[in-house]
Amino acid sequence: MSRRRRRAALVQLACVAITLFMGVPVYLVALAAFTSRRALNEFPLALVPTDVSTETMSAFLSSTGVVPAFLNSVQVGLGTVALVLLIGLPAGYGLARYAFPGRDAYQLFLLLTRALPIVVMSVPLAQIFLTTGLYDTTYAVVLLHTVLSLPTTVLISAAVFLAVPREHEEAAMVFGASPPAAFLRVVAPQALPGIAAAAIFAFVLSWNEVLGASILTLNRRTLPAHVLSTLAHSPLAYRFAGGLALILPAFVFIFVMRRYLLNLWGTTLR
Repeated sequence: MSRRRRRAALVQLACVAITLFMGVPVYLVALAAFTSRRALNEFPLALVPTDVSTETMSAFLSSTGVVPAFLNSVQVGLGTVALVLLIGLPAGYGLARYAFPGRDAYQLFLLLTRALPIVVMSVPLAQIFLTTGLYDTTYAVVLLHTVLSLPTTVLISAAVFLAVPREHEEAAMVFGASPPAAFLRVVAPQALPGIAAAAIFAFVLSWNEVLGASILTLNRRTLPAHVLSTLAHSPLAYRFAGGLALILPAFVFIFVMRRYLLNLWGTTLR
């Protein structure tokens, strides 16, 4: 019993340490974003809000190009999630349910696509998109982010579909369900946590990716690419405001999707 208690205490301590490691920088960025410029220049900077001000954040949000870039990022992120799931889920289902020659080599090939630096793919894609008329569009960025997210989505979904008993699907078809109906009504609900995890990964990767979006766009840039190009020489306060604007939407998406996830003990997170 004492060993179990020590193990539980160590697990809780590790969770607290990881939470602090990830949460403290976010708190400091939010604190600096909502601190007045005068208080931000003081040293040492107070770790509790003392002079709260929305001036910096309001000025950042009202600056030229921020709102269109934010809308571009939302469009690209949701488009990437939709396209990744549309392509990745059938591929993962095929890997989980069917044995075919070269399956292991196919999975290795998927991982090799992530071994290439983004710039290696972005430059040839920019040339292709210039030829086809897709350059400087959100569709080009969606295609790039889909390529980056597909390997992980396929492998995650394949592992999740393997955990769904084949007998459940076969029983549904015995009772008259077509294969697509059996997938949608039986397999997909049981695989929903893995699908949600793949969607979260795809959205966060798309939201945070900046190099490819900077190469493939000029006037339709996403928010990270816009922040990188406009805030490089801006005052420190605006950089904190831009950092907070980049963090919050990803948190919102994860919060919305978390209800579909399962924790380690198999209970639904709500």
